[in-house]
Amino acid sequence: MRRLLFGLLGGFAVLASGCATTAYQEPQIQRISAEELAQLMPPPVATLSLEEIVTMSKAGATPDTIIAKIKETNSQYELTPSQAVDLSRQGVNAKVLDYIHSSREQVLRDSMAEEINKRELENRKEQDRLKREYQLRYQPYYHPYFGYSYSPWGRYRYYGPGYYWW
Repeated sequence: MRRLLFGLLGGFAVLASGCATTAYQEPQIQRISAEELAQLMPPPVATLSLEEIVTMSKAGATPDTIIAKIKETNSQYELTPSQAVDLSRQGVNAKVLDYIHSSREQVLRDSMAEEINKRELENRKEQDRLKREYQLRYQPYYHPYFGYSYSPWGRYRYYGPGYYWW
């Protein structure tokens, strides 16, 4: 009797634990590959060359006029730290170098934010599509004779004499 009781309790425990646990799924994160990242990053376009900036600085132009000229030409530079040090040694003001760096960083942030927004919009559209599909499939269906039905195949029933399983 005791063995039967322990067997039943053990079986019940295994059955209850099997029903209570669910498989945990890790959230899937879509990573950007190096090739995709290279395509997303806008290439720097320098219509005003670095040599022209150095000559303007040596000619005595103020940093504000050089920055205005960079803004006017929509120039973007991708400077390495050594290039920035070389430009500083050649007489380019630190304010100009700071603007060059900050404008490039802002362009990169804007392009990444645009890509993130585009992906979130696609994800939201997919979620809305799945939600509409679920609502169409599982919303209550009104049959004129039998009333409401919550069957997923309720809207495709045969109208006429027959036997219904619900």
